[in-house]
Amino acid sequence: MKQKRTGLCPTFTSHEQEVKRQKHARSSFQQMPIQDWGNLPHHVVLQIFQHLSLVDRARASSVCRCWNDVFHTPDLWRKFEFELNQPATSYLRSTHPDLIQQIIKKHAQHLQYVSFKVDSCTESAEAACDILSQLVNCTIKTLGLISTARPSFMDVSQSHFVSALTVVFVNSKSLSSIKIDGTPVDDPSLKVLVANNSDTLKLLKMSSCPHVSPAGILCVADQCHGLRELALNYHLLSDELLLALSSEKHVHLEHLRIDVVSENPGQTHFHTIKRSSWEALVRHSPKVNIVMYFFLYKEEFEPFFFSKEMLGRIGLHCPRLVELVVCANGLEPLDEELIQIAERCKSLTAIGLGECEVTCSGFVEFVKMCGGRLTQLSIMEEVLIPDSSFNMEQIHSEVSKHLGRIWFPDMMPTW
Repeated sequence: MKQKRTGLCPTFTSHEQEVKRQKHARSSFQQMPIQDWGNLPHHVVLQIFQHLSLVDRARASSVCRCWNDVFHTPDLWRKFEFELNQPATSYLRSTHPDLIQQIIKKHAQHLQYVSFKVDSCTESAEAACDILSQLVNCTIKTLGLISTARPSFMDVSQSHFVSALTVVFVNSKSLSSIKIDGTPVDDPSLKVLVANNSDTLKLLKMSSCPHVSPAGILCVADQCHGLRELALNYHLLSDELLLALSSEKHVHLEHLRIDVVSENPGQTHFHTIKRSSWEALVRHSPKVNIVMYFFLYKEEFEPFFFSKEMLGRIGLHCPRLVELVVCANGLEPLDEELIQIAERCKSLTAIGLGECEVTCSGFVEFVKMCGGRLTQLSIMEEVLIPDSSFNMEQIHSEVSKHLGRIWFPDMMPTW
């Protein structure tokens, strides 16, 4: 007699199933080949290193010889910022001296985008000069000297600074961008710059460089026909400079920043620039952005213009105005001047008002005329004067309506 088979299968509890699954997972993991992180492809490790800070890269380089080789890949050293601070006077982290020497020894020829960030100590600025003087086998394209507090480079011996800077000017021969604000750079060193980098220089920022003369900056404009951005002090500005920037050989200038700072305390006399020189620049570079910053006391400010009167003149003569910031303008409401600017300056997209006065109704009318083209509108609350048409509670909704987005006036922090 044949035994009849049953269709029953052994059953497992959920606990037994989980135990079985875990055993299978452990068995599978144990059978997997052990990964050797040192055998990761070079390009994979390089991409990882590019997302790490310098300190983390240095630590990772000690894992194995392969990772150490990646650490010294030229691509990782094209851009570097030297941070030089004195522990006794600064809380900022400083680049370790051993790393600096390693960079100079192994990677100087790879550096292309270099900046030096120094604190207010003269020792830090001198250390930056020492490093610059050793970059003899470099092809730097951009160089920035940045003082995080007062301009400590001005405390360095001028001969020491110029000698160090000249090393870079002579050896790079491909500098395109230089930021040397607040340094003792002088005319002879600018001539060296031009002699070796005239074909590549596109940006030069050198505000507050008292040893440079109008003739020195004119030399740069005459020879560096590819210069597109320039920042300098007003005392270096001249008719000859503007005409040189407007020559047929020169490319279109894109950005001109002028800092108006008195050379002597209480200075009330400043030289004038002919209107024809400005017109020549605008004809040659119709899209140039001209930015002027004034760092003056009231008695020094008046030779340039009376603020309220000047705002009216802006409305009449600056139809291409894009951005306007008005501060410390006194206690006379600026309603008429702002409305005139709204009428005539059709490209205005940003405005900031502080330490001046505008009636709420005048401000609403200004915003209504400008409409949604105002992408930036920064108005301190104390600037706005409530009137019979609008109070402070009503103005934000009215302005928001004309802007097409929610807007509130800025408030001064109270802490």
